[in-house]
Amino acid sequence: MPPAPGNPAPDFTLPDTHGTPVHLADLRGGPVLLVFYPFAFSGICTGELCELRDNLEDFEAAGFTLLGISCDSVFTQKAWA
Repeated sequence: MPPAPGNPAPDFTLPDTHGTPVHLADLRGGPVLLVFYPFAFSGICTGELCELRDNLEDFEAAGFTLLGISCDSVFTQKAWA
């Protein structure tokens, strides 16, 4: 069941593009924007993620941490990054 609006997301641990575990609990204390996308090499996802990348400084200046989450493998994500 998804969390209600305004409630924190449940904790999870997923690998980053280098295979290093990222724990959501380690990022508590500030806003975290979770961006879910299905496939790294699709045109729409690439465009949306490039838009986020191009505006990353604005998100960081506002105190946000951005986490992109995909069903692709670590190897695919690393090649795409």
